[in-house]
Amino acid sequence: MLDIKLIQNDFETVATALRKKKVDESLLENLRTLSLELKNARIVLEPLQAEQNAKSKLFGVYAKEGKDVNALKAELADNKAKIAEAQEIVRALEEQMEMQASVIPNMPSSLVPEGEDENDNVELKRVLEPRVFSFTPKEHWDLDIKQNWIDFERGVKLSKSRFSVLKNEAARLERALINYMLDFNRKRGFHEVCVPYIVNRETLMGTGQLPKFEDDLFKIEGEELFLIPTAEVPVTNLFRDEILTQEELPIKMTCYSACFRKEAGSAGKDTRGMIRQHQFDKVELVSITTPEQSEAVFDEMLSCASDLLTSLGLPHRHLMLCGGDLGFSAAKTVDLEVWLPGQNRYREISSVSNTFDFQARRAKIRFKDNGKNRLVHTLNGSSLAVGRTLIALMENYQQEDGSIAIPDVLKEYM
Repeated sequence: MLDIKLIQNDFETVATALRKKKVDESLLENLRTLSLELKNARIVLEPLQAEQNAKSKLFGVYAKEGKDVNALKAELADNKAKIAEAQEIVRALEEQMEMQASVIPNMPSSLVPEGEDENDNVELKRVLEPRVFSFTPKEHWDLDIKQNWIDFERGVKLSKSRFSVLKNEAARLERALINYMLDFNRKRGFHEVCVPYIVNRETLMGTGQLPKFEDDLFKIEGEELFLIPTAEVPVTNLFRDEILTQEELPIKMTCYSACFRKEAGSAGKDTRGMIRQHQFDKVELVSITTPEQSEAVFDEMLSCASDLLTSLGLPHRHLMLCGGDLGFSAAKTVDLEVWLPGQNRYREISSVSNTFDFQARRAKIRFKDNGKNRLVHTLNGSSLAVGRTLIALMENYQQEDGSIAIPDVLKEYM
């Protein structure tokens, strides 16, 4: 979360930065009001505590001098009651501040452009030229091999809409992509981890999904446990409440997981095909770094994801997200959008984000720097969304006879 001291001491700077994210300033005003109330409550509490300490020391003095201590006891009892009342006020205000701060997003980096929504994102570059087809390319749900590859109807029968079943070569290709992505990332210096798909509330608080986005999570009935929306959540939280050494940073990890999202805000969007599913596979990159390393590590993660797409022969572009399209925890995000010839457009396949110390402050992830504890920077990125990569391969490698070619790098995995 944001540094509350920064909000208290430099409110205008924080407010100006968050305007770029289109944040309701009343949230910040409420937090500033609470912080002032807390400051005043502590001003009331601290003299009472000082008085209690000073008068408690008088017992020994009174005993030596043979004085009656009954009046002193009465004064201390009265003051103790005042302290308890003042402490409760401070505790309640601290709790309110914690809750208020937990729903305020991260400040964007100064590099993030102004903008209202995805239409104002800035294209940075394009990688590979889209293939020129001698026939009209089809979308993945209209390909001739679809019935032997993807079963949408049985996915709905088993679960509900936005679920599907992969069959035959599609199931093998999905598995091949996962293994290829993990191997590719490992060769680029990201060590592999395997984590639980069910996590507790504290874990989701640490990366910023809770409390604000609970409606988009699948919750385990009767328990404070949730299905993960992305491997970023458990992998980042591996180091929650820990103090790392500077020598072990950066820690760079890659992880395959299934992901589960209610897609609460996507009614009517991408209702056909596999673009937007409640359950999907993803290979993730997560890094824990010092603040001084974080921009270099960001570039390394972005290059890794982009080079992975290039190795698969998939044309794509880099987009810097504007303030209005930036995620809750992100200070800076570059999306990779892959070319889908059937849709004749680019679609998101990866987001690489630097959250600076926002998640680290929530999750209390620190490192020792010359004896002083400092907050780390955390970064995450898709490398890649497996289902969307499968779709991109189907559409980009479709042949006129209805078959699908396989990139050379995947043949050994098939």
